Amino acid sequence: MTAGLTTIVLVRHGVTDWNRDRRFQGQIDIPLNDEGRRQAELTGRRLASDPDRGRIAAIHTSDLSRAAQTAAPIARALGLPLHTEPLLRERNYGAFEGRTHDELAQQEAEAWSRWRAREPDFELPGGGESLRAFHARVERTLLGLAGRYPSATVVAVAHGGVLDCAFRIAAGLPLDSPRGHDLLNASLNRIAFDGERFHLLGWADVAHLEDALDDVEARG
Repeated sequence: MTAGLTTIVLVRHGVTDWNRDRRFQGQIDIPLNDEGRRQAELTGRRLASDPDRGRIAAIHTSDLSRAAQTAAPIARALGLPLHTEPLLRERNYGAFEGRTHDELAQQEAEAWSRWRAREPDFELPGGGESLRAFHARVERTLLGLAGRYPSATVVAVAHGGVLDCAFRIAAGLPLDSPRGHDLLNASLNRIAFDGERFHLLGWADVAHLEDALDDVEARG
């Protein structure tokens, strides 16, 4: 099914304390908690036993520690070096970062409403990225990975917002459409590039985990 295609296996980082608190992380460097570290180990074991393992050529990760800490056990399990890619970082959420959903709904009512509406060109207060700019960054990065590893598989460990953009790119969904797809911690999410466009192969696979949280930051 994937012969001749470049496959990207997108892995969302394991769970953090801020995920549990429903607190925006964005580009703040929050580490995994104990549960997240266990999820990372299980994800490495899952990929090491994957039928597609022989095609996996490389592992790339966001430079934020919660992603890098998820990627490290995967790299060990596969016996591959780990490449750091800052462009796989989460969206810059500006003044939203470090604050909970309830706090923002009360303290930043207008910005909160516009974020919830998924306005593509709305730049989040405090120097945050617009959804359109973030989506363009993710698309450039995915195309770069696909071009670098033709007809192979690459693992990319990133964040919920990155996965949301990847799903929309592969499924052809507009930026402002409501999200109906899961973005689960330590999940496996597969897309393929045929030389012209991306396609969905599989999404939100957490068969290797006991539990996984959805990403509320990318909910909108």
